[in-house]
Amino acid sequence: MVQFLMDLGQFGFLRNALAVGLLASVACGIVGTYVVTRRITAIAGSIAHCVLGGLGVARWLQTVHHLEGLHPLYGAVIAALLAAVLIGWVSIRAKQHEDTVISAIWAIGMAVGILFIFKTPGYNEDLLSYLFGNILMVTDEDLWMVAGLDVVIVAVSLLFYHPFLATCFDEEFARLRGVPVERYYILLLCLTALTVVLLITVVGIILVIALLTLPAAIAGTFSRKLWHMMILAALTTAALTAGGLALSYGPDLPAGATTIVLAGVAYLAAVLGKRLFGRRRAIGASGGCPPGEELS
Repeated sequence: MVQFLMDLGQFGFLRNALAVGLLASVACGIVGTYVVTRRITAIAGSIAHCVLGGLGVARWLQTVHHLEGLHPLYGAVIAALLAAVLIGWVSIRAKQHEDTVISAIWAIGMAVGILFIFKTPGYNEDLLSYLFGNILMVTDEDLWMVAGLDVVIVAVSLLFYHPFLATCFDEEFARLRGVPVERYYILLLCLTALTVVLLITVVGIILVIALLTLPAAIAGTFSRKLWHMMILAALTTAALTAGGLALSYGPDLPAGATTIVLAGVAYLAAVLGKRLFGRRRAIGASGGCPPGEELS
């Protein structure tokens, strides 16, 4: 930890790593809250794994067809948005087949990515870093792209805060009030897709769902209002990414995996702490607690 703080002022790659973690935490806190409250973790997971297909196609075009300006993250954005729209459309039109389509898109996206990576000449170490996460490899170009996506996500989330709130908590009532629920649901999935692209630069595709959901789940144990939950989730994500980066730096551990382990420990501590505090408060308020009863 001390070595990390000392080197932070000397090495640009460490500053980029910390910056991208803090930038991604803003969108993660907002969209992760919607994902947790709307219970669309499985959909978010499918979108995340489709990103590998976009990364593979973009790198294949860049290498084989010499499209030097085509950054792999551009392919990731396109693949994620296509997956979000397709899953959203199927969820609305054919709910009975939703699980099957989610699983199929999950598998096909990964398979397409693997095929294009295999057919791309050279050693694709940077694509593998997107799979497993390597925050220390973030470039200035990556940082600017993440910042741009962050601005879009935050602006849209705040602009449509109330329709998203209605869609997440009381879909039927919102529909009766004339809110175009389907349209906002697909838009929410598109925001989730963009957030996934942000987070794969931090923890990789494999671990992205944990970082999208665990900070929001931690925030949910202490929040009663949605916007409170968003702010707390963003702050929690920032603390976890910075802490994971600092803890992994000295022992030379994978920063993404360290961040997720830290998030898991924090989540368990939050849940157990709330149960313990709730039980003690209930006992103190009533002078005792009948067997089998506890404060939820």
